[in-house]
Amino acid sequence: QVQLVESGGELVQPGGSLRLSCKASGSSFLIYAMGWYRQAPGKQRELVATITSGGSTNYADSVKGRFTISRDGAKNTMYLQMNSLKPEDTAVYYCNADLQPYGQIRRGYWGQGTQVTVSS
Repeated sequence: QVQLVESGGELVQPGGSLRLSCKASGSSFLIYAMGWYRQAPGKQRELVATITSGGSTNYADSVKGRFTISRDGAKNTMYLQMNSLKPEDTAVYYCNADLQPYGQIRRGYWGQGTQVTVSS
């Protein structure tokens, strides 16, 4: 059983910074790619950033230059460094992983989400 657990979300003032973490744990597995998504109240879930096993990254236009995605393969952990936060960044941030547990099919997994609120 594979689990993704996010952490790091909290209330922060505009212009501030936060770092989110997502740790994959459980039985033996191979991670192909990971990503962060977010969902604001009344809106659809949207892509924030992704990172492949080779380290290639992709960002939504709205966060380019402010957010940085990274991962530590040895720890099965992904990070999202968020700088210059804006009120419109307020959302629940979800971790996603494209992975294959040993002996099982490859598919996507989701974490439970962590709330980020940007407000003065």
